[in-house]
Amino acid sequence: MSKLAIPLETAPDLVEQVYARLLDAISEGALPPGTRLNQEELASAFAVSRQPVLQALRLLKKEGFVEDAPGRGVRVTPLDVDWIAHVYQVRGSLDTLAVRLAAQARAQLPPQVMAAGRQAETRGDVQAMIQADLAFHKAIYEASGNPLIGQSIQLHWHHLKRVMGAVLQSSRQRQSVWDEHEAIAQAIQAGDADLAEQRVQQHAHAASIQLTARLAEQLFQPLIHGAPS
Repeated sequence: MSKLAIPLETAPDLVEQVYARLLDAISEGALPPGTRLNQEELASAFAVSRQPVLQALRLLKKEGFVEDAPGRGVRVTPLDVDWIAHVYQVRGSLDTLAVRLAAQARAQLPPQVMAAGRQAETRGDVQAMIQADLAFHKAIYEASGNPLIGQSIQLHWHHLKRVMGAVLQSSRQRQSVWDEHEAIAQAIQAGDADLAEQRVQQHAHAASIQLTARLAEQLFQPLIHGAPS
């Protein structure tokens, strides 16, 4: 818990602060899947009472980020291949709507977003790669002109960040990812809604296949090697 040992400001939204800190730690991998979460330790790390920690954990449990641990207490929910596939289905549908609206507006995505993604890929910086990917899709949501799209996908992105972080730590991102992003951006700027929709659907499908397949390999590897599950 040492990475979390930063006292929080005293404020009416203390529960929200604890919730946000834990959500970031879970989605970014500081608290890996299966980690047991001790209320007393978390309260001490955040320099708060147990009550806001308890309420924050309840919210995270409701959203599927933590679950009851065997015996007692709670733990970070293990990654699940089927759940991630379902999340990608939802993301694909929202991305399709977003690119169509953005293309109808002939929106131009910020060039610095693409540049940041290329640089992160070159450096092999996993967290930067994830943030750049998120920034690219956020730019499309903003360009769509419909704020409900970004709001609807926000929670799902935390689940996606978890699996992206877990997979990219041990394997490389597809070489074509930022080429695909650039092709989507070009179709949007050209005002070709059908082409933009086709490209984003192909992109989402390829990402889903890659990440879920590699996650499945990681999850079943201990069984293949005879290690205890």
